[in-house]
Amino acid sequence: MNMNRIALIVGILGFAVVGCTNGGQNHNTATNTTNTATNISAESLSTPNRKLQTIGVALGDLGNPFYNAVQKGAETEAKKIGNIRVNAVSSAFDLNQQTNQIENFTAANTDLIILSAVDKKGVKPVIDQARLAGRVVIALDSAVDADVDAMISSNNTQAGEIACQYIADRIKGQGSVVILNGTPMDSINQRVGGCEKSLSKYPNIKLISKDQNAEGTRDGGLRVMSDLLTTFPKIDAVFATNDQSGVGADLAARQARRKEFFIVGVDGSPDATKAMEDKDGVFAATAAQNPAGMAEKAVQIGNDIIQGKKPESPNILIPVNLVTRENLSSYKGW
Repeated sequence: MNMNRIALIVGILGFAVVGCTNGGQNHNTATNTTNTATNISAESLSTPNRKLQTIGVALGDLGNPFYNAVQKGAETEAKKIGNIRVNAVSSAFDLNQQTNQIENFTAANTDLIILSAVDKKGVKPVIDQARLAGRVVIALDSAVDADVDAMISSNNTQAGEIACQYIADRIKGQGSVVILNGTPMDSINQRVGGCEKSLSKYPNIKLISKDQNAEGTRDGGLRVMSDLLTTFPKIDAVFATNDQSGVGADLAARQARRKEFFIVGVDGSPDATKAMEDKDGVFAATAAQNPAGMAEKAVQIGNDIIQGKKPESPNILIPVNLVTRENLSSYKGW
């Protein structure tokens, strides 16, 4: 960061600290185990006459269809509100790059910053800096260990519940089930917890593997599922904690010429719908997220906060829907 930018940010921070010291603090907060959402940053700048003009969207990888849908959702909602400039950037899941991008948004007086954090702990300093400078910051999809104005995510517990309820129903409450786990993060843990909750109602369902990390990738799903197929001669169903690992597991089944089981994923991604269309595969269903809808909601709430309208709850869960081969034709996708 050059010296001019440092000077600009220091000046902005000094002004924000003085404003917070002289003004009344807003103690209306909502907290969960991973994230605290507050409205501190909007104290001095949120007025009924202020308008949203610029949005910065910091994402993991715009080459990923999920994040591409987030970008489009933000742009769609921004157009509905008015002539608002949206700048979406990709960090390639690099914390340092995402930190620099958010610093740039802050220095450029961006009104609203929406981020899908690549590291929930690592982004805390730059989020704190942005909010002290008066920016409205909304976390999307991934929880952060920092105070933000709102947190918007899919209902990941529900995703696990409906996916594994589908499994239980289809195998008629008995059989051997595998969970393809993922990178240990809140969303994945919640999906696994939701799945286990559904399966726990059926004493004749045996969970034969749940700790193997498929890393949320196609290659990881292929690797882990190939090992599991070698270990277990019979599997009735697989819950993949995201679609990419599920698609990899589908490939493993093809290579092993195993078709006695079916796979249910989470995301509703284009790769999953393509796999479901192929009747020779075993990918049967996915708990579909709505990344564009999450982004639209983030822009709506950010616009409200800037105008002094606080959300009833700053922690917002977006429902998911189960997409199966039977209702695939009616699914709009991302």
